[in-house]
Amino acid sequence: MKRELGIARCGLACCLCSENVKCKGCGQDGFMELDWCKDAQWCENRKCCIAKNITACYECGEKDCKKGLFKDKIKAAGFTEFARRYGKEALLDCLERNEKAGIVYHREGIMGDYDEFDDIEKLIEFIQSGKRPTA
Repeated sequence: MKRELGIARCGLACCLCSENVKCKGCGQDGFMELDWCKDAQWCENRKCCIAKNITACYECGEKDCKKGLFKDKIKAAGFTEFARRYGKEALLDCLERNEKAGIVYHREGIMGDYDEFDDIEKLIEFIQSGKRPTA
């Protein structure tokens, strides 16, 4: 875990991402100058946060937002809701503990253990406990 990379504006875990080795994390340098990020110009969540003058989506009061990654990525929405409820540091603490326990953020491409949910509340429970909810 690269905790210093933190949580992206959209809620994804830059600290656990293995996709772009040059990435410095979405929250770094105010997320304005991102010549190393291929997605910076089209990222709808980034644009929205900048327009609202907030650091990340979890600071926004719009709970049922479907902008950007939230329209089809439960992981981003679940991580954002977790940070909204419990704080970014609590999310980082849980992700770090879970990684040490063998929970994988990126198993195949960008898909991993946190992507196996279709319910945000069950994902939040998984983040908190590190255990899959029972049916």
